[in-house]
Amino acid sequence: MHRLIQSGLMFGNLVHVASPALVERYNRALKSLTGKTTNLTDFYIDISGYSPEVGHELGDDLYLNHAGVNRQFILLTTDQKTAPLLNAKFSSARGILRQFIEENESALFALTARDAVAGELVNSVYDMSSPARLFDIRKITVEADTTNGALGQADELAEKVDRFMTEEDAWFDDVLIADMIELADQTGNVLRNPIDLKQMSFEQRNYWTDHFGGVYLFQDLDLPAVICATDRTQFADSPIEYVFDLSNRNRIAGFLELNGLVEPIVKARGIDAGAILRQKMDFILVDALAGEGIDLAGRSPSEMRRLARRYASHLPREFHTLNALLNWAENGGPWPVISSDDPAFFYTLRAAENKDADLVNMLLSELAPKDIRQLFICHKVLFYRHYASWPDAKKDYVVDLLVNEYQVDKLGTREALFGHEAPMEEPELAKPVDIVDRVGPWGAVRRRPARRTRNTHSGIRDQDRR
Repeated sequence: MHRLIQSGLMFGNLVHVASPALVERYNRALKSLTGKTTNLTDFYIDISGYSPEVGHELGDDLYLNHAGVNRQFILLTTDQKTAPLLNAKFSSARGILRQFIEENESALFALTARDAVAGELVNSVYDMSSPARLFDIRKITVEADTTNGALGQADELAEKVDRFMTEEDAWFDDVLIADMIELADQTGNVLRNPIDLKQMSFEQRNYWTDHFGGVYLFQDLDLPAVICATDRTQFADSPIEYVFDLSNRNRIAGFLELNGLVEPIVKARGIDAGAILRQKMDFILVDALAGEGIDLAGRSPSEMRRLARRYASHLPREFHTLNALLNWAENGGPWPVISSDDPAFFYTLRAAENKDADLVNMLLSELAPKDIRQLFICHKVLFYRHYASWPDAKKDYVVDLLVNEYQVDKLGTREALFGHEAPMEEPELAKPVDIVDRVGPWGAVRRRPARRTRNTHSGIRDQDRR
């Protein structure tokens, strides 16, 4: 992993904690949350305040995330909002923390000027003893305060100021006045500069978790499902009827299409589908040749094409399928019928525009893991696991690609791959549909408008119910 660390692809963009004042504040917060402190005088923290160095010192990489639930956090600066979240157990955690910081940035800036802000992402689950516990997670509430209780003190001061201004004879209450002066020394002028953090709660219905080998829960959909990276039988008692594992490719394809969660790359608006397909073919080529003793890093597109021609017999089925699709898209060649059983099928899709697009792209990256760029962007936990087992030639290629292409324009790359153009016209109102169109493999349900695509799959069959 040294190449990833040195190139900023792992533990990159962390916040440096080096000053004695910040270390002292961190220790106060750490003590209040865990009862522990660090002897380190120099370390780095992520968006939640977790430090790999402190975790190593304490022998506990989950010292702010006991049992992998109810993640605790320490904020020393609002700059943490752009840092990654390490050791993520839920896909929603970083987004919640970032939104909390951004919504309360002014107040947090004032609070962290004097003290650390410590808190917790609270839900009703305190352990992950069984998969059934995942379905008890419904809402995440952010609780936070400074280590000296400044928010509580500010509320108390505001209450005393209100009494002072409204109660008769309060001007002569020496105890009340003394209390206000003492509290004001801690909080400052709460009338001129109010200190308050918005009470924020987040619904958590569709998400990925690293627990139980990796699980995608899609509960807030017309046709809900659970998708497991490992054995699906552990969800035999799931309250959701349809449970798949990653080997159920045609069932997953049907689930994604029936819920309107994906679109074919070649049909997506505002993207260069040909360029994306060629890049995916390069990634598959690199995976196939990485063990052949060939230097792959820094190869030009023409050199990659020559390698593909030379080693065509070594290349897997998905390479040739994508090449046929590229030939159709750019040269008017015959349309390749790509079923969900084809190993290239999920390489041809991306998330459609919907509130769960990031989660869908995360799932697609796991179903199409040779697309190393999408895997790095959408599923870093899985990327790091795969990276550890790759040949050196592939590691060199991946690091070179991500440093010289992705890192120089992260936003532009994400937009080119996953962005959605606004429609040219206002969408028409939905028209009445025939009863046959309402009936799917789950029974009588309303289907989303069909997308015009020739990719095929076998649908979701009754035998794939639990």
